[in-house]
Amino acid sequence: MQSNSNILQIEKLQTYFYISDNKVAKAVDGVSLSIKQGETLALVGESGSGKSMTALSTLKLINRPGKIVGGSIYLNGVDIVSKTEKEMESIRGNEMAMIFQEPMTALNPVFTIGNQLVEMIRRHKKVSKKQAFERAIELLRIVDIPRPDEIIHEYPHQLSGGMRQRVMIAIAISCEPKLLIADEPTTALDVTIQGQILDLLLEMQKKFNMSILLITHDLGVVAKYADEVAVMYGGQVVEQAPVKQLMNEPNHPYTVGLMSSLPSIKNPKNRLETIDGTIPPAYDFPLGCRFSTRCSQVMDRCIQAPPALYSLRDDHDVRCFLYEEGVAINGD
Repeated sequence: MQSNSNILQIEKLQTYFYISDNKVAKAVDGVSLSIKQGETLALVGESGSGKSMTALSTLKLINRPGKIVGGSIYLNGVDIVSKTEKEMESIRGNEMAMIFQEPMTALNPVFTIGNQLVEMIRRHKKVSKKQAFERAIELLRIVDIPRPDEIIHEYPHQLSGGMRQRVMIAIAISCEPKLLIADEPTTALDVTIQGQILDLLLEMQKKFNMSILLITHDLGVVAKYADEVAVMYGGQVVEQAPVKQLMNEPNHPYTVGLMSSLPSIKNPKNRLETIDGTIPPAYDFPLGCRFSTRCSQVMDRCIQAPPALYSLRDDHDVRCFLYEEGVAINGD
């Protein structure tokens, strides 16, 4: 059951894609996460590790041949896995919202910015069209868009990438959700605009006391903006800890590899470290540890059986046989 202090608590979530009679892709396989009110949890990992699929599962936006086959998703204490699509329509945008990965294509090109904002507001709030329009202008002003009374009449193609992403944020916060899911919110934006967008998200979080699930592969972003971080690999969480603790003391070989690949001013290198190989396809994971095919510390038992998620201390968990003396917190 969910802790009262958590806005979101995911327990052993499983989302599988049934590609054919004998091919099942385990995109999300036993993921457990929790986010407290007003805090940011970052999900990190390479492309294909299951980050975005975890987010889409949280919103129940999984289409065939995909299906949530196990686990629970508690939002404000209520398990939403059993909710119907009609019930989810009132939850999405109202209680939780998502900023999708690609700002250049996420907005509908045939409707004005105002149309898209007004539609979201009126879908969830009992207000007139005029009131929704006034609220839309106010939201554009909140996200620092200049000339909001003019921009509201323009189409997405008339705006820059950074402006479109600000519009996406305005749409996401229009009903003041308690949980905001940001899936790579700075994709395709230049470095200066990236910083502005992330600072804006932080500002909105404080203004509305939102919790944020931040999906990224940028560990620099994680270090600055997250409170907690979960590292994903092969559809599973392989390490989770408070951000400062994980940055200072990574334990899982995969996390160590990610940290070693970062450039450093203190220890400049001619060549950055890399992790050999690639993530195996979700329908063909190894029998044992899913990182075993790429791990520099692999042992015989790693190939034979999957490790549990071990608790090193109250707030630091790692999925690796190297830490088996810790307390196993689940057996999946």
